[in-house]
Amino acid sequence: MVVITDPPRTVEAAALAGKARDTLRLAWEERRWTRKRVTTTAGREVALALPTGSVLEPGEILTVEDDWYLAVEGRPEPVLAIFPRSREDALRFAFDVGNRHVTLAIDGDALVVPDEPAMRQLVARVGARWERREVVYTPLGGGGHE
Repeated sequence: MVVITDPPRTVEAAALAGKARDTLRLAWEERRWTRKRVTTTAGREVALALPTGSVLEPGEILTVEDDWYLAVEGRPEPVLAIFPRSREDALRFAFDVGNRHVTLAIDGDALVVPDEPAMRQLVARVGARWERREVVYTPLGGGGHE
């Protein structure tokens, strides 16, 4: 089993040439878990023992082995896209989201939050237009449920 403790900072394309690409498809919260055993899309068992506070980013290379390498992919997950009526409404909504220690992303004119009961209740209360989506979620600032 490969144990990953310190992913390479940069990887030249030449270092990957001729090697099979394997991936870890992870949702947002999973990309924050730094100590766990995982199975890659090709079925390899890998252990992550990353420094505390690490956040895996889609596209990041975790290890380069003799005949394969491992990259992170974001896994789409359910979110709510909220379309505030004004900048003031957007700021008020963002404040309410942060006050609940929930992450937030921006996608064009939409504020994006995880599709959770508390967020559905908040959206209903503020009366903003919204829609459900399934996307690779990457919140602002790498924040989280603290």
